[in-house]
Amino acid sequence: MVKKNKKEADKKQNSATKETEQTVDNQNEEQQSSETAEPQQTAEKELADLQDKHIRLHAEFDNFRRRTLKEKADLIKTGGEKTIIDLLPVLDDLELAVKSIQTAQDLDSVKEGVQIILNKFGNFLKQQGVEEIEAKEQDFDTDKHEAITKFPAPSEELKGKVIDVIKKGYQLHDKVIRFAQVVVGE
Repeated sequence: MVKKNKKEADKKQNSATKETEQTVDNQNEEQQSSETAEPQQTAEKELADLQDKHIRLHAEFDNFRRRTLKEKADLIKTGGEKTIIDLLPVLDDLELAVKSIQTAQDLDSVKEGVQIILNKFGNFLKQQGVEEIEAKEQDFDTDKHEAITKFPAPSEELKGKVIDVIKKGYQLHDKVIRFAQVVVGE
């Protein structure tokens, strides 16, 4: 019976050892699967965060684009407002000149008034950055001048130069806004 008890004790010990090994193996597997699951969960969370950030950034950019388009449209619509307001006094002076021309007895005072208005308008253009392009007796420059015709030069030094200006040219902050229409000597 001692042998039987010993065999039974060995069996119990073996089965307990097997159960302990199985438990350890199960724990190891669970630990490995939890270790694998942890990085996967972290990666999924990071992916979700990045997707959320991407969506928010995209929406923010769309709002920025719409806002800047609206501001640009408003600026185009009312951008010349200050210029127009600054031009109104010149218009007032022209209206006064027209009234005074109808009743004026002295032609010299009318000429003087129109000259004052012209000077005032010229000063306004200078304030806005508009400058006249110098053309008379200058070398012909296709970047600033438009040749209307060629005419025999009255002297040798005027060949290839501007003899006469038909229409004045203007530039706005060094950008030509109207070419000077000129006659070139040949």
